[in-house]
Formats: sequence, C-alpha cells, structure tokens
Amino acid sequence: MLSRRRRRRQQREWILWGVPLAMVAIAGVLIASTQRQADYADWYDHWFTAFGGVVIALILQRLPLQRLQSLLMPLYGLTVISLIAVRLIGTTALGAQRWISIGGIHVQPSEFAKIAVILLVAAVLERHPVERPIDLLRPLGVIAVPWLLVFIQPDLGTSLVFGALMLTMLYWSGMPVEWVILLLSPLLTVLLSLQLPWDGLQTTNLQSLVSQAFVEQTTPIWIALVSWSVFTALLAFRSLPWRRLSALAMGAIQISTLIVSPILWGVVLQDYQRDRLLLFLDPSKDPLGGGYHLLQSTVGIGSGGLFGTGLLQGQLTKLRFIPEQHTDFIFSALGEETGFLGCLLVIVGFALLMGRLLQVARHARSDFESLVVIGIGTMIMFQVVVNIFMTIGLGPVTGIPLPFLSYGRSAMVVNFIALGLCLSVVKQSRRLNILR
Repeated sequence: MLSRRRRRRQQREWILWGVPLAMVAIAGVLIASTQRQADYADWYDHWFTAFGGVVIALILQRLPLQRLQSLLMPLYGLTVISLIAVRLIGTTALGAQRWISIGGIHVQPSEFAKIAVILLVAAVLERHPVERPIDLLRPLGVIAVPWLLVFIQPDLGTSLVFGALMLTMLYWSGMPVEWVILLLSPLLTVLLSLQLPWDGLQTTNLQSLVSQAFVEQTTPIWIALVSWSVFTALLAFRSLPWRRLSALAMGAIQISTLIVSPILWGVVLQDYQRDRLLLFLDPSKDPLGGGYHLLQSTVGIGSGGLFGTGLLQGQLTKLRFIPEQHTDFIFSALGEETGFLGCLLVIVGFALLMGRLLQVARHARSDFESLVVIGIGTMIMFQVVVNIFMTIGLGPVTGIPLPFLSYGRSAMVVNFIALGLCLSVVKQSRRLNILR
C-alpha cells in the first residue's frame, strides 16, 4: 500500500518536470524556425541554458528552504545592489537599460529580483501576518525598492509581476479579500483615467498637464470614476478600523491617483510605453509603427488554423515579419506552426503546472514554504496570461516573456530556480508525511 502511494506521488512530479521540459524542447525548434533567414543561429543556447537550469533545480531540490532563511537579507541586499548597478553600468538595448554584461554574457538582475522578493516576502508574512493595515508596511517595504528600481529602467512588464506577486501572497497569507480590492483600486482608477483625452500630452508643466487632461472630459467617464471612488470609500468604511478616517483616506487616494495619472502619462512613461498601452485597443491606427507587432502576431497565429503549417514550415515566421519573435512573441510562432491544437496543448500544460503548484502550496509543511510556492506559481502564470493576451491582441505589449518558451538566459535560469524551490517543498512535505 505504501509503495503504491509513493508511485502515485512520483508520477505527479512528471507534471513539475514534464511540462517545463516539454516547453523547452518545442521552444528550441520554434526559435530555430524564427532564425532560418537570420544571419545568426543561437537557438541551441535555449537548450544549453535549460540544461544548466535543470542542474540548478536538481541541486535546489535537495536543499530545505528553511536553510535559506538566514541568507534572505544578504540575497535581497545583493539584488538591490545589482539593480542599482544596472542604472550605473548597465547595457542598453531596445530603449531600456536592464542588463549587466558579465564576461560577455548579458545578465538581467530584474529576473533574479523576482525570486529574492518572493523568498523575503514569504519570510516576512510568516513571521508577521497581515492582521492590521499597519502590518502591510513590512511586505510593501520589501517590494518597494526593487519595484521602483525596475520601473525606472524602464521595465513596466516586470514591475507588474511584482505587483501580482504581492497581492497574491498577501491574500494567501490570510489578508481579507476586501483589502486586496482596496490595494488594487488605484490601478483601476488609472485604467479608467486612460480613457481621458491625454493624446499628445508631452509637456512637463503641471498646470498645463492638468488642464489638458481634465477640461474635455465626457460625462460617462466621470460617472465611472466617481462611482468607483464612492465604492472604495464604502468598502474601506466597512472593512478597515477607524471607519470614517479610512473612508476619507481612500477617497483622497483615488483623487490623488486621478491627479497624478496625467503626470505619469505625460512625463514618466516613455513614448513607446504610451503607444503600447493605447494601440492594443486599435493597432490599425499605426499599422507600420506601434501597432505592427500586434497586427503581425495575430495574423501569424490566425494563419496556423487548426493544425498549423508544421514545425519549421511557417512562412511568416521564416520571413521574420514579427519582430522579437524568438523572445516576447514566441507564441505567435507556436500558433502558426502548430495551430490551435498546439496552442491549446501549451495552455493546458501551464494549467496542469499551476494546479500542481496549488496542491504543493496547500500541503507544504510551513507557511513560509507555502507562500514561496504560491508566489512562484503567481510569477509563472501571470507571465503566461499577460504574454498570451499580448500576442493575440487582448493586451498591450509589455515585454513579458513566456516562461520556458521565450528565448532568454536570465529568465530561463530563474524559471528553473523557481522549479527547484518548489521541488524542495515537495520533497520535505513527503518526508513529513512518511514520518507521520
């Protein structure tokens, strides 16, 4: 009976190992397809990097996460230093300064920062669960510094991953769902404010920005913004201490967010970031500029039909109609060459992976390990959803890679580090069950 249970448990780990390795295998072929007409061929690096990642995962699998807790602050400090170094000596590419060159290899510290943040936030939430609003200061303080350093690179996509990590881990630690909604509320206010006529906002003069943003507003947008502000104030009144003060503070936060939004839009965001946020709604407005990626990506996926054109047979992929297809837009190559069925299999694979991670998180032996696994699951699935939505035209281009499929050394290594940490939790949980 015991041996049968062990076999079942071992079979389950085919999900944790099988899904990532299958993704890596197909990705190598897809990347090779995108480089058929290129002057270079480095698709094999994808497999070599994955092999190194597998070795790292096997090592981490044998290391109990509790032993890492004494190293979390040094690891976090090293992460912050590396992000600062990006600003000082980093390598610039594609309009952003995100990499450090080490021995001729470009390393992206923001990828490793995600793991460091997950580990430290998990440790903080285990020791200091969020029971009062003031308890939010600790986890938010942990994530604030790396988030800001990543945002100003600028790397909007990775900064969004940090936000998703924080909210999910806070909820998993037991924070009320009403508080999660309140933390998310400024984001919805910003999204609503994007409907305001901010086209052409390029000035740095505060008075001019505000006048341009708010003079010509339509009534429905104002009704939505006011209704949302009232709703959040009422939610704060019902769920937070010092009810009246909390309601007033939440209303002030919404108003402040609305006022700051045009400044962020016109001054902080780069031109290409504004284009990405607007053109996904109608990429045909600039078919040869900011909307080109989205249009070509959707055409490529649609041309694959049900079964696809076959691996290494995609014509749009061969002729390199889609920029950065081996990295951010690898899903479009998948759609063209494997069709709807290939895309469906990949999505099902990621769903199985997330389902297994949820099981691991539920049966972890400590809150720390459970929070680490749920943070890793959030990191992977948030990137999957955002990347796929981006390539099929349901979201803006954010530069978030597709885990295990997109080409990228740092991202690949981080994904396998994450896998190794989850496998460590599985191993320790099994030992605890056997001892019982």
